[in-house]
Amino acid sequence: MEQIEISQLDLRFESYRLKNRAAEKELLVSILENGIQEPLKGFYYDKNQILLDGFKRLRCAKKLNIHMVPYHILSEDGAMGIINFLRLSNTKKLSILEEAKLIDELKSVYKMTTTDIATMLDKSKAWVSVRSGILNEISNETMDKIMNGQFPLYAYMYILRPFIRINKIKTKEIDNFINLVSDKYLSIREIKILAKGYFSGTDDFRAQIKSGNIEWALNQLKVNEPKTNLTAMEQGILKDLELTQKYMQRVTLKIQGDQVSNKSFYAQANLLSGGILRQMDAFQKAIRIFHDRSSKT
Repeated sequence: MEQIEISQLDLRFESYRLKNRAAEKELLVSILENGIQEPLKGFYYDKNQILLDGFKRLRCAKKLNIHMVPYHILSEDGAMGIINFLRLSNTKKLSILEEAKLIDELKSVYKMTTTDIATMLDKSKAWVSVRSGILNEISNETMDKIMNGQFPLYAYMYILRPFIRINKIKTKEIDNFINLVSDKYLSIREIKILAKGYFSGTDDFRAQIKSGNIEWALNQLKVNEPKTNLTAMEQGILKDLELTQKYMQRVTLKIQGDQVSNKSFYAQANLLSGGILRQMDAFQKAIRIFHDRSSKT
């Protein structure tokens, strides 16, 4: 690790990293009080110090007039610098979109194949192919909004993407919807409600959203939501049951086969799966009793 002048850093990969305004505000306060605790990371290539990790810290440093920052060189080779950074993502999680953009860089600039990348990252070829495919689905316009923090990646992946794959909604329509609701500080739940109304609702409702009447649209949907006489605790139990069913199905599908070979993953997964197994008998017994009781009402 060394100290480096921030003016020496090449920022060409800044657009490859997701921005998070809330996280950056918290980081600014932390750096103001404690300084930069974790070094920025990058690689040395063609006489340039090219930054890969630490853009939030860098922007905070600039705001605080900090000119020297801790810096760690991952490699003096471009491809290996990116590979080493992706390896680090096993412990410091990158989003799937960030991984996709870096993998595209390895393919387009360094001419690496899917097999090359999978081998060097100790991943399956399917893992690499999934990330390569994502970039082909997202328009440049939507990509920019997601990467700049104007629209949440989670909402795209788990709310809007299914509309494309299942409901055959065209990408352009998805782009239009994202343009309408971006930068409105909406929650994931609100985006989900609006998306359902926009793509499955009436023409009048869709027209209201297109006119910018987002608050009106949300209020209409809340008015039309079915009333419930359930207590907060009862609603919470139903929500927990819904999530349990959802994640049981998801985990069952994900752990089939041998797509993962990382030893660190298996060490952690073994501890977690062991904990689940220890609770399984008690959980199954409680669910059976609850199911029998609920079937008699």
